[in-house]
Amino acid sequence: MRRLAITACAVLLVASAIVDGQGRVASEQRSDAPSKPLQVNGVFPHLAVVSEHDPRSEAGIGALIPWADRLWAVGYVAHIKGSGLGLYEIDAELQMRKHPASVTGTFANRMVHDASVQAIIGPHIIDADGNVRTFDDLAKLRLAATMEHLTDAKNKVYFLTMEGLFFEADVHTLESTQLFDLVKVLELPNGVRAHFKSAFTSAGRVVVANNSYHEAEHRGTRNAGRLAEWDGREWTIIERKPFVEVAGKTWARAEFGSPIYATGWDRASVLLKLFVNDRWHTYRLPRGSNAYDHAWNTEWMRIREAQTERYLMDIHGLFYELPSLTYEGKLWGIQPVARHLRLVPDFCSFRGLLVLAGDQTDQSVGQPQSGLWMGHLDELWRWGKPQGWGGPWWEDRLDGPAVSDPFLMTGFDKKVLHLTQAGATSVTFAVEIDFLGNGTWQPYRTFTVPGDGYVHHEFPDGFSAHWVRIRVDKAATVTAQFVYS
Repeated sequence: MRRLAITACAVLLVASAIVDGQGRVASEQRSDAPSKPLQVNGVFPHLAVVSEHDPRSEAGIGALIPWADRLWAVGYVAHIKGSGLGLYEIDAELQMRKHPASVTGTFANRMVHDASVQAIIGPHIIDADGNVRTFDDLAKLRLAATMEHLTDAKNKVYFLTMEGLFFEADVHTLESTQLFDLVKVLELPNGVRAHFKSAFTSAGRVVVANNSYHEAEHRGTRNAGRLAEWDGREWTIIERKPFVEVAGKTWARAEFGSPIYATGWDRASVLLKLFVNDRWHTYRLPRGSNAYDHAWNTEWMRIREAQTERYLMDIHGLFYELPSLTYEGKLWGIQPVARHLRLVPDFCSFRGLLVLAGDQTDQSVGQPQSGLWMGHLDELWRWGKPQGWGGPWWEDRLDGPAVSDPFLMTGFDKKVLHLTQAGATSVTFAVEIDFLGNGTWQPYRTFTVPGDGYVHHEFPDGFSAHWVRIRVDKAATVTAQFVYS
């Protein structure tokens, strides 16, 4: 008999028990029966990455990529301080080994370089047969992103570090050259710790994201976050707010809209930037949690093609379906999937399974370790019910009549709007909805808020639209926040 273990939670784990035709557990098991990996609700303990005790650090799984008949994972420690992690390969039988070329470091980058038929993960580059080489000059840097080269895509790629160092590297010789220090180029305030998290190349530009966000950013006394783009000639700052992810399709053609997505936030709500038809658009989404607001707590919240032509977006405690295409130059079809508290540095599909990386236990609560979750993509719909809060304004000073950014409304249940204004005279708030999702706005209702006053509105049960926005008729310091429950 295989030994059975009962946990402190009284969960009976019978991972390989044999059941007869009448549903009874057989009393004996064949000695030659194949051993099955133990798993509990999609978690396989033997696939966890565990760092060593000295020095204790962090044990995140920074990136995943299916390649050369295996699933590859790379771990990360904090600030390149720690030991025991590296590059891992997992086969179809879910057997994992640490690759001999492993380098312990802080890595969360991955891409497939189609022109050379190689995959890049961390400082490693892997050919189609699974042979691993390492960019030695980059192995001791905190690698946040790898992206396509603007002028020599067949032979080179770009690397971005968390500190804002920007390199180009040859995928054949593995030689690298630093091109920029983005802390200086993008004018980050003195004394701010840079925290670049993502970058992406499309539509003739490289877009980078830095999510520096602390008390000063929350209060509005400093702006250290950045979303910026480089066209090969000059850098342009798009937003001076914290951004954590940039993603899209590298091969997308003009007839598909070629969207670039970027996610960030401010104290009012989550920000979703869309680049399409040669211009940037701004949308806003609710938070599922405030646990992700600090720069360090956002590791790493990705947008990935979880299945072919099916995007999944993770941002501030909510998973969303995200369309891979755009029509009419607008964002439509986005909807929330589930609320959660997991840190998901990366996710991908492998052998029909959705695989979520993790960053779950660091040195503050014991030996650092993190595991993988594996399941079907549609299982996410059985996670937490979509709920959240946010809106276009949070004590924002408007200098005159204004209209807000669109805020997501669809896919949530109970909806309440809270309005305040800090002017001496009353302000009229006009609520408009877009139920088509293409920027066609219809009036819903107006609300008059008295001087230094407050008004709230409960939307009828079942009422929804793709987007909602608000107009004000005069200058004032205003707040407009939605709560979805």
